[in-house]
Amino acid sequence: MSKIQTAERVSATDFSDNYVFQRSVFAYQEAAKLVHGKVCEIGTGSGYGIKIIAPHCNEFVTIDKFKCDIDFSEYKNVKFLQMEIPPFIGIAENTFDFVITFQVIEHIENDYAFLSEIFRILKPGGKLILTTPNKVQSLTRNPWHVREYLVSELEILYTKCGFKLESLGVFGNNKVAQYLVKNKESISKITRWDIFNLQYNLPRTWLQVPYDILNRMNRKKVAAAHLDITKNITTEDFSLAKANNDCLDLFYIGTK
Repeated sequence: MSKIQTAERVSATDFSDNYVFQRSVFAYQEAAKLVHGKVCEIGTGSGYGIKIIAPHCNEFVTIDKFKCDIDFSEYKNVKFLQMEIPPFIGIAENTFDFVITFQVIEHIENDYAFLSEIFRILKPGGKLILTTPNKVQSLTRNPWHVREYLVSELEILYTKCGFKLESLGVFGNNKVAQYLVKNKESISKITRWDIFNLQYNLPRTWLQVPYDILNRMNRKKVAAAHLDITKNITTEDFSLAKANNDCLDLFYIGTK
């Protein structure tokens, strides 16, 4: 993974990432309550979810486009596959009891093919657990994302691919709301200079590097100015409920 993309890969050690990190870990913790048997993860990232999910599986296959620095020898039931997807080459249909994929689908060019391939590799009755940002809550365009989804848009895609759907969302409490207010104020100070609305009018690939630099700078600035708010957010400050426009992430469970 290119170093310039660090803001898209959440750090477990950089305190300026704490809000995003805790929000991400929350999804793994909720998935861990559900998964069992043979589980596939699409989007290993830096690998912090492995220790949360692996104890609940008989077999855990985790897939990523990029090499992961985790020492997989520590886990007897974990296998890492480096692969660009879709399709899932070499994986037979009806293989997995669960597939989990967090903050990945927004990066995939062909989202229909992506979900259709997941449907193929799931066993009958198997479940897909997926998170992605709620488009309504995005403050700026993220040029690393091919697209983002409204609640109804992702519901339609799930149904089109054959899934029976439970539409949940990740919500934050007042502590999270305080952080988001400060973050929004900080971002507004940056975007006010975009008088020609270039973030939406330029090709997204042109904007990826400057976005990543500004995103990282903004996180550090907010964290430094509001250390207590940033540092004290934990997974306990997030919850699941039926998805609506107020949720931070869509947390959708599809059954084959």
